[in-house]
Amino acid sequence: MKRMHMHVSVDNLDKSISFYNSLFGEVPTVVKPDYAKWMLNDPLVNFAISMRGSKAGLDHIGIQVETDEELSEIKHRIEAAEMSMLTEEGTTCCYSKSDKHWVQDPSGLAWETYRTLDSSPTFNDRPELDVSAAACCAPVAEKIQFISKKATCC
Repeated sequence: MKRMHMHVSVDNLDKSISFYNSLFGEVPTVVKPDYAKWMLNDPLVNFAISMRGSKAGLDHIGIQVETDEELSEIKHRIEAAEMSMLTEEGTTCCYSKSDKHWVQDPSGLAWETYRTLDSSPTFNDRPELDVSAAACCAPVAEKIQFISKKATCC
């Protein structure tokens, strides 16, 4: 099963949690001092918000999968389309450890395809990110654009 994922940067976490609780009719499944996540079944979406210094608005979109096979299927479609892709294995982001592939749409919007492996007590494990200024762990546009589809590194 695949689930849509949306991550939105917000100005006020408490007010935003209250708003989305009312909108969805559910409380978050994860709440941290700078982050909240709803795993909704109707609509089938992983909706996350964070307050980490970024401009308010859509941070990135994604597709969350449950199996390695589903993640591999999406990776092969990206490769077949010869899109630049950044692969991260066992990375920690948004209080979860995941395997993922990043691409950008033609307008520069980051898309994340990923399989969650486990939860994490920390927001991320990437020291190169200024976590106070990054809403999420989406790589900068330039990093995705310069990774060729034939790259073997992660």
